[in-house]
Amino acid sequence: MRAFRRVVAVVGAITLTAAMVACGSDKKDSAAGPDLGLMQSGTLRIGTLTDAPPNVYVKDGKFTGFDNDLITAVAAKLNLKPEFVGTDFSALLSQVNGGQFDLGSSSITVTEARKKTVAFSNGYDFGYLGLNTTKDSGITKFDQLPGKRVVVVQGTVQDDYATGKGLNPVRVPNYNAALGQLKAGTADAWVSPAEIGEKMAKEQGGGTVILAAKELSDAPMAFAVAKNNDKLREAVNKALDEVIADGTWTKLVEQYYPGRAVPANFKPGSGSVKFTAPKA
Repeated sequence: MRAFRRVVAVVGAITLTAAMVACGSDKKDSAAGPDLGLMQSGTLRIGTLTDAPPNVYVKDGKFTGFDNDLITAVAAKLNLKPEFVGTDFSALLSQVNGGQFDLGSSSITVTEARKKTVAFSNGYDFGYLGLNTTKDSGITKFDQLPGKRVVVVQGTVQDDYATGKGLNPVRVPNYNAALGQLKAGTADAWVSPAEIGEKMAKEQGGGTVILAAKELSDAPMAFAVAKNNDKLREAVNKALDEVIADGTWTKLVEQYYPGRAVPANFKPGSGSVKFTAPKA
């Protein structure tokens, strides 16, 4: 009888332990996986670009840049492992909404047209339209572009700008192709994201490509998520405020955009978090 009781006690203990482990596992999955509508529990699958420094690019085989380092910090707050996958910008938003990625990271400017395809996190950055050209082109201002051969990356706000101005732009799939057109002389100007255009001109422009002008964009940049995934969007917004509050956002701005002033009316994240302004 005593032996029977001991067996029952042991079985009961094992059952209780298994139940506790199962409950712990369910809790973790709920926090990091199914509860956020992720493709894989514990992993944040991120669609991004490989060729757009200092925002998003690959260096020494690793995805990096301001946007990608920021979303890595956000993922850490959510106890998620970031998994980056390279793609073309023209396909990124439809891939996010179609479930190929959990999130899109690529200095994506929020527009009403894009809101028809994806939902956006709170804004984490601002940007400038850039005018890249060659030293001997004679082009110094945006209003000189009519009648010129202008190149843009397809699907970007720079594409929207050039199209809206009636410039009939040549569309290419990525930033390397746009820069290549300037260097080859097959384009007179490239309407770029200014930070990307400036860095690529300095590092890959062969001494001939320059950033001639820039103007502030009036819309913020944000991460893209599927329209039906409010839980992930809300979790990203909360974690984004946390990395702004703890100084990570400021540190990354100073690292990737040294000396860049933040417009007085720009407040990252929800706008309610106190942060230290980056050194200008």
